[in-house]
Amino acid sequence: MTQPFYVAPEQVMKDRAAYARKGISRGRSLIGLSCSEAILICAENPSRLPRKKPGVYGRIAFAGVGKYNEFDQLRIAGVLSADLKGYAYSREDVDGRSLANGYAQMLGNVFTHEMKPMEVEILVAEVSGVPSDDRLFHILYDGTLIDQSGFTVLGGDADAVRDRVSAEFEGTPDLATGLRLAAAALGGPERALSASDLEVAVLDRQVEHRSFRRLAEGEVDEILGGHVGGATAQTEVESVPEAADLPLAATVTTDTGATDLATAEPRQATGVSSPSESNESKAESDDDEAAGT
Repeated sequence: MTQPFYVAPEQVMKDRAAYARKGISRGRSLIGLSCSEAILICAENPSRLPRKKPGVYGRIAFAGVGKYNEFDQLRIAGVLSADLKGYAYSREDVDGRSLANGYAQMLGNVFTHEMKPMEVEILVAEVSGVPSDDRLFHILYDGTLIDQSGFTVLGGDADAVRDRVSAEFEGTPDLATGLRLAAAALGGPERALSASDLEVAVLDRQVEHRSFRRLAEGEVDEILGGHVGGATAQTEVESVPEAADLPLAATVTTDTGATDLATAEPRQATGVSSPSESNESKAESDDDEAAGT
Protein backbone atom coordinates (compact mmCIF):
# COMPACT_ATOMS: atom_id res chain seq x y z
CA MET A 1 0.00 0.00 0.00
CA THR A 2 1.44 3.33 -1.02
CA GLN A 3 1.64 6.08 1.55
CA PRO A 4 0.12 9.46 0.68
CA PHE A 5 2.54 12.28 0.02
CA TYR A 6 3.03 14.31 3.18
CA VAL A 7 4.85 17.56 3.87
CA ALA A 8 5.04 19.00 7.35
CA PRO A 9 3.23 22.34 7.79
CA GLU A 10 6.44 23.88 9.11
CA GLN A 11 8.23 22.98 5.90
CA VAL A 12 5.40 24.38 3.77
CA MET A 13 5.49 27.71 5.60
CA LYS A 14 9.27 27.80 5.41
CA ASP A 15 9.25 27.19 1.67
CA ARG A 16 6.62 29.85 1.10
CA ALA A 17 8.54 32.38 3.19
CA ALA A 18 11.75 31.63 1.29
CA TYR A 19 9.93 32.02 -2.02
CA ALA A 20 8.45 35.39 -1.01
CA ARG A 21 11.75 36.72 0.36
CA LYS A 22 13.55 35.71 -2.81
CA GLY A 23 11.09 37.65 -4.95
CA ILE A 24 11.26 40.73 -2.72
CA SER A 25 15.07 40.69 -2.66
CA ARG A 26 15.17 41.30 -6.41
CA GLY A 27 13.66 44.75 -5.93
CA ARG A 28 15.15 47.98 -4.65
CA SER A 29 14.77 49.30 -1.13
CA LEU A 30 12.44 51.97 0.19
CA ILE A 31 12.74 54.24 3.24
CA GLY A 32 9.98 55.88 5.27
CA LEU A 33 11.29 58.56 7.61
CA SER A 34 9.58 60.97 9.99
CA CYS A 35 10.86 64.55 9.60
CA SER A 36 9.96 67.79 11.31
CA GLU A 37 7.91 69.09 8.34
CA ALA A 38 6.52 65.84 6.95
CA ILE A 39 6.84 62.10 6.61
CA LEU A 40 9.36 61.42 3.87
CA ILE A 41 9.04 58.34 1.64
CA CYS A 42 12.05 57.80 -0.61
CA ALA A 43 12.72 54.90 -2.96
CA GLU A 44 15.25 54.15 -5.66
CA ASN A 45 13.16 54.01 -8.82
CA PRO A 46 14.85 55.15 -12.06
CA SER A 47 11.74 54.21 -14.06
CA ARG A 48 8.95 56.78 -14.19
CA LEU A 49 6.25 54.35 -15.36
CA PRO A 50 5.46 52.33 -12.19
CA ARG A 51 4.85 54.36 -9.05
CA LYS A 52 5.72 52.84 -5.69
CA LYS A 53 4.20 55.55 -3.51
CA PRO A 54 0.64 56.75 -4.13
CA GLY A 55 -1.56 58.57 -1.67
CA VAL A 56 -4.47 56.64 -0.25
CA TYR A 57 -6.75 58.93 1.70
CA GLY A 58 -6.29 62.30 3.41
CA ARG A 59 -3.21 62.05 5.61
CA ILE A 60 -2.44 58.41 4.75
CA ALA A 61 0.01 57.14 2.13
CA PHE A 62 0.82 53.71 0.75
CA ALA A 63 4.17 52.39 -0.48
CA GLY A 64 5.22 48.96 -1.66
CA VAL A 65 8.21 46.93 -2.80
CA GLY A 66 8.32 43.64 -4.65
CA LYS A 67 6.12 42.68 -7.58
CA TYR A 68 4.44 45.81 -8.87
CA ASN A 69 1.21 44.19 -10.08
CA GLU A 70 0.65 42.56 -6.68
CA PHE A 71 1.15 45.58 -4.44
CA ASP A 72 -0.78 47.77 -6.88
CA GLN A 73 -3.78 45.47 -6.41
CA LEU A 74 -3.41 45.97 -2.67
CA ARG A 75 -3.22 49.74 -3.17
CA ILE A 76 -6.47 49.80 -5.16
CA ALA A 77 -8.22 47.68 -2.54
CA GLY A 78 -7.02 50.04 0.20
CA VAL A 79 -8.19 53.13 -1.67
CA LEU A 80 -11.65 51.63 -2.21
CA SER A 81 -11.92 50.57 1.42
CA ALA A 82 -10.87 54.00 2.70
CA ASP A 83 -13.24 55.84 0.35
CA LEU A 84 -16.17 53.62 1.30
CA LYS A 85 -15.53 54.00 5.02
CA GLY A 86 -15.10 57.76 4.75
CA TYR A 87 -18.29 58.11 2.72
CA ALA A 88 -20.38 55.85 4.94
CA TYR A 89 -19.18 57.26 8.25
CA SER A 90 -16.74 60.17 8.43
CA ARG A 91 -13.29 61.13 7.19
CA GLU A 92 -12.03 61.03 10.79
CA ASP A 93 -12.95 57.34 10.98
CA VAL A 94 -10.39 56.47 8.29
CA ASP A 95 -7.05 55.92 9.99
CA GLY A 96 -3.80 54.16 9.17
CA ARG A 97 -4.18 51.52 11.87
CA SER A 98 -7.43 50.07 10.49
CA LEU A 99 -6.05 50.14 6.94
CA ALA A 100 -2.85 48.37 8.04
CA ASN A 101 -4.90 45.72 9.87
CA GLY A 102 -6.90 45.08 6.70
CA TYR A 103 -3.72 44.66 4.67
CA ALA A 104 -2.26 42.31 7.28
CA GLN A 105 -5.35 40.09 7.11
CA MET A 106 -5.30 39.98 3.32
CA LEU A 107 -1.60 39.09 3.13
CA GLY A 108 -1.92 36.54 5.94
CA ASN A 109 -4.82 34.76 4.23
CA VAL A 110 -3.00 34.60 0.91
CA PHE A 111 0.19 33.34 2.56
CA THR A 112 -1.63 30.60 4.46
CA HIS A 113 -4.25 29.36 2.01
CA GLU A 114 -3.07 30.15 -1.51
CA MET A 115 -0.58 28.17 -3.53
CA LYS A 116 1.74 31.14 -4.04
CA PRO A 117 2.29 33.94 -1.49
CA MET A 118 2.43 37.58 -2.53
CA GLU A 119 5.99 38.75 -3.12
CA VAL A 120 5.44 42.16 -1.54
CA GLU A 121 6.14 44.26 1.52
CA ILE A 122 4.06 47.37 2.05
CA LEU A 123 4.19 50.51 4.15
CA VAL A 124 1.19 52.44 5.46
CA ALA A 125 2.20 55.87 6.75
CA GLU A 126 -0.06 58.31 8.60
CA VAL A 127 1.11 61.83 9.40
CA SER A 128 -0.02 63.73 12.49
CA GLY A 129 0.45 67.18 13.98
CA VAL A 130 3.76 66.33 15.69
CA PRO A 131 6.49 63.89 14.60
CA SER A 132 6.20 61.81 17.77
CA ASP A 133 2.63 60.83 16.81
CA ASP A 134 3.44 59.75 13.23
CA ARG A 135 2.61 56.13 12.43
CA LEU A 136 4.69 53.89 10.16
CA PHE A 137 3.14 50.44 9.67
CA HIS A 138 5.37 47.87 7.96
CA ILE A 139 3.43 44.82 6.73
CA LEU A 140 5.40 41.75 5.66
CA TYR A 141 4.51 39.18 3.00
CA ASP A 142 3.01 36.80 5.60
CA GLY A 143 0.76 39.40 7.22
CA THR A 144 3.11 40.31 10.07
CA LEU A 145 2.36 43.89 11.15
CA ILE A 146 5.18 45.99 12.61
CA ASP A 147 4.47 49.42 14.10
CA GLN A 148 7.69 51.43 13.86
CA SER A 149 8.63 54.94 14.90
CA GLY A 150 11.25 57.27 13.46
CA PHE A 151 12.00 55.37 10.28
CA THR A 152 11.47 52.06 8.54
CA VAL A 153 13.14 50.28 5.63
CA LEU A 154 11.56 47.88 3.14
CA GLY A 155 12.99 45.89 0.27
CA GLY A 156 15.69 43.47 -0.72
CA ASP A 157 18.73 45.14 0.86
CA ALA A 158 16.79 46.30 3.90
CA ASP A 159 19.28 45.15 6.55
CA ALA A 160 22.25 47.02 5.09
CA VAL A 161 20.18 50.14 4.37
CA ARG A 162 18.70 50.04 7.89
CA ASP A 163 22.19 49.92 9.40
CA ARG A 164 23.28 52.95 7.37
CA VAL A 165 20.20 54.95 8.35
CA SER A 166 20.41 54.08 12.06
CA ALA A 167 24.08 55.09 12.13
CA GLU A 168 23.19 58.66 11.04
CA PHE A 169 19.61 59.08 12.30
CA GLU A 170 19.35 61.33 15.35
CA GLY A 171 16.27 63.01 16.76
CA THR A 172 13.87 64.43 14.20
CA PRO A 173 15.72 65.78 11.14
CA ASP A 174 14.33 68.41 8.82
CA LEU A 175 13.13 67.42 5.37
CA ALA A 176 16.35 68.35 3.52
CA THR A 177 18.55 66.47 5.99
CA GLY A 178 16.25 63.46 5.92
CA LEU A 179 16.25 63.32 2.13
CA ARG A 180 20.04 63.49 1.95
CA LEU A 181 20.27 60.78 4.61
CA ALA A 182 17.82 58.53 2.75
CA ALA A 183 19.56 59.02 -0.60
CA ALA A 184 22.98 58.28 0.91
CA ALA A 185 21.65 55.16 2.65
CA LEU A 186 20.03 53.84 -0.53
CA GLY A 187 23.15 54.47 -2.59
CA GLY A 188 25.56 53.03 -0.08
CA PRO A 189 29.33 53.47 -0.18
CA GLU A 190 29.70 52.18 -3.75
CA ARG A 191 27.10 54.20 -5.67
CA ALA A 192 26.10 57.82 -6.07
CA LEU A 193 22.40 58.52 -6.65
CA SER A 194 21.03 61.59 -8.37
CA ALA A 195 17.53 63.05 -8.39
CA SER A 196 16.65 61.10 -11.55
CA ASP A 197 17.30 57.81 -9.69
CA LEU A 198 14.87 58.55 -6.86
CA GLU A 199 11.13 58.65 -6.36
CA VAL A 200 10.30 60.95 -3.46
CA ALA A 201 6.99 61.85 -1.83
CA VAL A 202 5.96 63.52 1.41
CA LEU A 203 2.98 63.65 3.75
CA ASP A 204 3.00 67.32 4.68
CA ARG A 205 1.84 67.81 8.26
CA GLN A 206 0.92 71.47 7.56
CA VAL A 207 -1.77 70.46 5.05
CA GLU A 208 -5.10 69.60 6.61
CA HIS A 209 -6.72 67.11 4.21
CA ARG A 210 -4.84 66.06 1.07
CA SER A 211 -1.33 66.05 2.56
CA PHE A 212 0.28 63.65 0.07
CA ARG A 213 2.57 65.31 -2.48
CA ARG A 214 5.25 64.07 -4.84
CA LEU A 215 8.49 66.00 -5.11
CA ALA A 216 9.48 66.90 -8.65
CA GLU A 217 12.93 65.99 -9.90
CA GLY A 218 13.98 69.64 -9.82
CA GLU A 219 13.04 69.97 -6.13
CA VAL A 220 14.94 66.80 -5.25
CA ASP A 221 18.00 67.91 -7.21
CA GLU A 222 17.96 71.31 -5.48
CA ILE A 223 17.93 69.65 -2.06
CA LEU A 224 20.55 67.02 -2.89
CA GLY A 225 22.82 69.39 -4.79
CA GLY A 226 23.99 66.70 -7.22
CA HIS A 227 24.87 63.07 -6.58
CA VAL A 228 24.58 61.59 -3.11
CA GLY A 229 26.03 58.33 -1.89
CA GLY A 230 29.37 56.72 -1.29
CA ALA A 231 30.91 58.70 -4.12
CA THR A 232 29.48 61.99 -2.92
CA ALA A 233 30.18 64.70 -5.40
CA GLN A 234 32.17 67.45 -3.75
CA THR A 235 32.93 70.53 -5.78
CA GLU A 236 36.58 71.31 -5.46
CA VAL A 237 37.21 75.04 -5.66
CA GLU A 238 40.71 75.92 -6.69
CA SER A 239 42.21 78.40 -4.27
CA VAL A 240 43.14 81.68 -5.87
CA PRO A 241 46.28 83.14 -4.31
CA GLU A 242 45.98 86.59 -2.84
CA ALA A 243 48.21 89.44 -3.89
CA ALA A 244 50.26 89.19 -0.69
CA ASP A 245 51.06 85.55 -1.52
CA LEU A 246 52.23 86.24 -5.07
CA PRO A 247 55.93 86.73 -5.85
CA LEU A 248 57.05 90.33 -6.01
CA ALA A 249 57.77 90.09 -9.72
CA ALA A 250 54.13 89.39 -10.45
CA THR A 251 52.80 92.47 -8.65
CA VAL A 252 55.02 95.22 -10.10
CA THR A 253 53.03 97.94 -11.85
CA THR A 254 54.48 100.25 -14.46
CA ASP A 255 53.09 103.16 -16.37
CA THR A 256 51.89 100.74 -19.03
CA GLY A 257 50.10 98.46 -16.58
CA ALA A 258 50.92 95.32 -14.62
CA THR A 259 54.03 93.56 -15.84
CA ASP A 260 55.43 90.15 -15.08
CA LEU A 261 59.15 90.73 -14.77
CA ALA A 262 59.92 87.14 -15.59
CA THR A 263 58.62 87.67 -19.13
CA ALA A 264 59.07 91.43 -19.55
CA GLU A 265 61.26 92.63 -22.41
CA PRO A 266 64.07 95.12 -21.71
CA ARG A 267 63.13 98.73 -22.30
CA GLN A 268 65.76 99.06 -25.02
CA ALA A 269 63.64 96.84 -27.17
CA THR A 270 60.85 99.39 -27.05
CA GLY A 271 63.15 102.37 -27.81
CA VAL A 272 62.94 103.88 -24.33
CA SER A 273 66.25 104.36 -22.52
CA SER A 274 66.74 104.28 -18.83
CA PRO A 275 67.76 107.48 -16.88
CA SER A 276 71.35 106.22 -16.24
CA GLU A 277 71.91 105.54 -19.93
CA SER A 278 70.69 109.06 -20.80
CA ASN A 279 73.17 110.64 -18.36
CA GLU A 280 76.10 108.63 -19.78
CA SER A 281 75.28 109.61 -23.38
CA LYS A 282 75.00 113.30 -22.34
CA ALA A 283 78.44 113.20 -20.67
CA GLU A 284 80.03 111.68 -23.78
CA SER A 285 78.53 114.42 -26.01
CA ASP A 286 79.93 117.13 -23.69
CA ASP A 287 83.43 115.61 -23.89
CA ASP A 288 83.24 115.53 -27.66
CA GLU A 289 82.27 119.20 -27.79
CA ALA A 290 85.14 120.13 -25.45
CA ALA A 291 87.63 118.24 -27.58
CA GLY A 292 86.39 119.97 -30.71
CA THR A 293 86.87 123.42 -29.29
